[in-house]
Amino acid sequence: MNEKQAVDKFGQVIMTELRDKAIDFFELLVEGRWKAPGLQKLQAELQELNNEQIELVRKIVVKSLDTGIHDFLFKLQEQADFENDIEIKVQGIDVIQSSDGLHGELFTKDGWFSTYSKYGESKDE
Repeated sequence: MNEKQAVDKFGQVIMTELRDKAIDFFELLVEGRWKAPGLQKLQAELQELNNEQIELVRKIVVKSLDTGIHDFLFKLQEQADFENDIEIKVQGIDVIQSSDGLHGELFTKDGWFSTYSKYGESKDE
């Protein structure tokens, strides 16, 4: 595995196991599919919204999630660059040092959003 493959493997995990699962959670809430008692009230409240309102909430959820991921990756990079106290390794390769900016890996047509997330990159409108 080379450095790019290690960085991309890390990105794939972030996209599929964090971003996509969080968005999937929201989609199942909207559909009323969760059976957990703690989610019943929230699902009922979502059912009271019209389609336009649900779409707005969806955009807010995705934008909040994407901002959190971006800021987390930026902080990892910053900590590694200035404090040298954080390492993330994939098969022995330090992905933070192998990237010129983990937070930048998210974007572009070849970025992690486009390549690894089933939801693609959210567009500002």
